[in-house]
Amino acid sequence: MIRENPTLRQQQELNWAALQSFRTLAGRVLEELQKSQSDSDAEAVAPPAAAAASAGELSSPEEESQQQAIADLENINAHLFSIEALMERIFDVRVPEDVEQKFREVAGELAPDPLNADRLRLNRLLHQTPDLPDHRP
Repeated sequence: MIRENPTLRQQQELNWAALQSFRTLAGRVLEELQKSQSDSDAEAVAPPAAAAASAGELSSPEEESQQQAIADLENINAHLFSIEALMERIFDVRVPEDVEQKFREVAGELAPDPLNADRLRLNRLLHQTPDLPDHRP
């Protein structure tokens, strides 16, 4: 990702898009689970005598698992909203073009192009070096 998005602005946009994607998906799954739970709660409406008899019973492990998943997703969404608020502050940062160029240079050092001709030659030479241990049985 560094090689393909080597500037501060591109990294900001990439992270924003990933955050929005994650938040959208997690939010939609949460909505579906909550809808499913409310539908099953509506189906479980029983006559008062039956409800009183079952009031002491624990919910099934599946229901508890789904309730825990809903609680976890609610927490995740809360954290994602907090991250989004912080990310909005990052978008306020603008750097001059010479600093963006420095980002590109450092990105090239951190994530060099694996298909660069010099790099391919170097890799071939390294793999042909006789003093490297031979891993063949």
